[in-house]
Amino acid sequence: MRHFYLITNRVKDPDGSYTQQITSYLEMHGASVTCVDNTERFSDRWEEKESCQDEAECVLVLGGDGTLLRAARTMMNRDIPLLGINLGTLGYLAEVEIAAIEEALEKLLSDRFTKEERMMLVGKVERKAGKEENFALNDIVLSRCGSLQVLNFHIYVNGQFLNSYSADGMIVATPTGSTGYNLSAGGPIVEPGANLLLLTPICPHTLNTRSIVLAPDDTVRIEIPEGKDGREQLVEVNYDGSCKVRLRTGDHIVVCRANKTTGILKLNTESFLTVLHKKMSE
Repeated sequence: MRHFYLITNRVKDPDGSYTQQITSYLEMHGASVTCVDNTERFSDRWEEKESCQDEAECVLVLGGDGTLLRAARTMMNRDIPLLGINLGTLGYLAEVEIAAIEEALEKLLSDRFTKEERMMLVGKVERKAGKEENFALNDIVLSRCGSLQVLNFHIYVNGQFLNSYSADGMIVATPTGSTGYNLSAGGPIVEPGANLLLLTPICPHTLNTRSIVLAPDDTVRIEIPEGKDGREQLVEVNYDGSCKVRLRTGDHIVVCRANKTTGILKLNTESFLTVLHKKMSE
């Protein structure tokens, strides 16, 4: 590899020292680097640099898992793999730790890596205000907004009624997202290269509600019915924890596998289980 696109997070790298270290190392070894701050996503400067992505062979994402998730959505229409450099905490997605930056860059420059294709989700919202769709690499989460109250959901899979849930929310996750909010909500951990959907209720108000593992080509429809005593429910949909859409009684969202994937570069030869053991021991 000789052409790189670097997305940095100034919150995690406030003085730009890590950004400069990466840029200097790559340029010193004959590579080209285009750098953009992730906080410029909605500024003119970001748009000016869109054309620089065309020759990029790899997107280096400096920050944490959240920065990488935002980058995945931004770059999903381009077939350019991502590599996360972790300045955050656990960093399940951001594989490279800060102490091993130069070793990782040397592997990229000498093409010593593998590429994994991770499935993504598309969530298609239908509401009175109109239709809207967004994508997610980790998960699509429905949660309450406003006062503390239990939410009711009607769930259909492939057009067939599955169940009604009373819970604080619902998570539809990919295998990549199984170690995110899904894990915190008691859902199963899944090998990230698998293809399947996870449906996990958040704090369900029953004793026998569990996560459900669905086939990758299944379609999940989540309807927002009336709440207790016929009151209107207000629900917030989060795509990978950021992009937000508000739903209310009578609205619904359809979630299924997207026709796009995210390429993730792997430099580590350790198995997923070995990495998982290390992360859970931290």
